[in-house]
Amino acid sequence: MLKKIAAFLLVITVTFNLTGCVTAGAGLKSYVDAISGYEFLYPNGWQPVKVANGADVVFHDLIEISENVSVVVSPVANGKTLAELGTPTEVGYKLSKSAIAPPDSGREAELVNAASREVKGKKYYLLEYAVKLPNQQERHNLASVAVSRGKLYTFNASTPERRWQKVQKQFESVVDSFLVY
Repeated sequence: MLKKIAAFLLVITVTFNLTGCVTAGAGLKSYVDAISGYEFLYPNGWQPVKVANGADVVFHDLIEISENVSVVVSPVANGKTLAELGTPTEVGYKLSKSAIAPPDSGREAELVNAASREVKGKKYYLLEYAVKLPNQQERHNLASVAVSRGKLYTFNASTPERRWQKVQKQFESVVDSFLVY
């Protein structure tokens, strides 16, 4: 009888300890595009959205439909590297003016943070924006930008500002998961 109680307590203890070992990737699914050469994690329960012109792929939340992640793949002139395109701040500023809040869009994008990191020999710029849209709620965007095989890859995660505090850690994990090859 004591052996059964001890075994039961051991199973319960191991179960609780393993539950505490959940990684940042918990609650995330993997998306891989081997042809275009990128991969990332996205939240469980999100669905792909068909879009014409622009993004290579878009996923959005089923409940908060405006919450999304997307990948845009563009050519890079003359085989330039990411560093040759500019510093993280310079590239972040250019991206804000060309894609996030282009002229005549009515949107405003403030580059909040710009950083660089290297993963498996590839350089990535991590960019954070506060975005104002005309007649809509403010948004918070995180982006990861990289150059590979003569292409510029821009991974963007976007949420309404009112949800930013709730989803910040998950979005940071999602953006950090973006890899090109």
